[in-house]
Amino acid sequence: MKTRLLLLTLLFALAPLLAEAQTKTNYGRHPGRNGALTDEEMKMARTAWKYFERNYQDTTGLVNAADMFPSTTMWDIAAYMAALVSVRELGIIDVGTFNYRIEKMFATFMRLSFFRGEMPNKCYNTITGEKVNYGNQPMEIGYSAIDLARFLVWCKIIKERYPEHSDRIDDFILRWNFKNVIDSTGMLYGAGINEKDNNKTQYLQEGRLGYEEYAAKAFQLWGFQTDLAAKAEPYDTRMIYGVEIPYDTRDPRVLGAHNYVVSESYVLDGVEMNWDKGTDRESDDMHSTDKTIADFAQRIYKVQEERYKRTGIMTARTEHQLDSDPYFVYDAIFTDGYPWNTITEDSRYVPQFAAVALKGALGLWALWETKYTDALFNYIKGAYDPEIGFNEGIFERKGNDRIKAFTMNNNGIMLETLLYKVQGKLLRFSGRDSKWDKVLRERKEPPGSYIYERQRKPTQAATTNR
Repeated sequence: MKTRLLLLTLLFALAPLLAEAQTKTNYGRHPGRNGALTDEEMKMARTAWKYFERNYQDTTGLVNAADMFPSTTMWDIAAYMAALVSVRELGIIDVGTFNYRIEKMFATFMRLSFFRGEMPNKCYNTITGEKVNYGNQPMEIGYSAIDLARFLVWCKIIKERYPEHSDRIDDFILRWNFKNVIDSTGMLYGAGINEKDNNKTQYLQEGRLGYEEYAAKAFQLWGFQTDLAAKAEPYDTRMIYGVEIPYDTRDPRVLGAHNYVVSESYVLDGVEMNWDKGTDRESDDMHSTDKTIADFAQRIYKVQEERYKRTGIMTARTEHQLDSDPYFVYDAIFTDGYPWNTITEDSRYVPQFAAVALKGALGLWALWETKYTDALFNYIKGAYDPEIGFNEGIFERKGNDRIKAFTMNNNGIMLETLLYKVQGKLLRFSGRDSKWDKVLRERKEPPGSYIYERQRKPTQAATTNR
């Protein structure tokens, strides 16, 4: 009798801990893959984390965006944050290591110098924390609304999961001057330098179909009004292998930004936000509230599966890095009027660099449980260096040669897609009040409206092709 009472007492005492553990490891059924990682999948997660151990800079708490090159962007920092959450939740690092890395990184953020006092610069040196250009030379070059949006998504995920870090995150975001990022119609703008006009700041509209909606949701998570950017229009469709593929119809000849149809934005939207609206706080895992983007994502998956069925070419297309010139390509499902078109940022046609992007392949595997994604998984699972992490991709036309580049974005996205299998939608709302929420409430204007200091034409050229 005493033993039974003792067991019941222990069960009652452990119940809150057991509930918390269950919450962290199993959020219930969700679309795509479900359940604990297999030994093979856990090995994959540990291998991806090798990249972050190898490229960590203890002087700042930052990680190199490309292997052994001490520079990073806000987009890539978000990939590091995704990796940190993933390895903590999967038990690859302990809570103390996670907390140390978060605190170290955000201490650096509080010291960062911004582009002309407004927003974080596009690039920073990971050893010194200095503003740099893409060649890692000291210089301020502007900011990207799309990159900042991805960073905001992961700040929100960490705030909601781990309240002990909420204030330090809010303190950093409260340093940002949002007045030039969103206009009164809800369009997103990045900044650059106009060398032809005395190096004045130039604000240019950012985002195309897929990335623009993802970024709009990110700002909505923080209370901003991005109504126009959140809409899929303007778009049309192109029939490819019997699938109507959506593409952005804004004219690249006028706006200076190509309209690439790739997998990455749809994968990130699905894994992180379940293809829900940015204003949604209540949806369940099995039903997406952004019906348009969820439908587009399904088509993006289906056309790649169909290409494999008809041609035998393994297909998981998205932008990716290279280890030599041109170093970066948009490996598009559709762009510039052509399907399966691989081009550089300056529009050169480079079909020899078409590849199965590992981050795209594992993202499709996580979100769609099919025989085709099983085949994709088996195709990419061995493309790694045990000391560095996973390769960027596997070329389509070079005898299945691997891309010799290793990047933070690739390994970070792979980690978060593995966590998605275990937990489903990664953004979970706690309902807790935060310092940021209190600041918004103290303003007399509706959330976000205080940033609208001037009108801009939404037809201005884009500073990024995302």
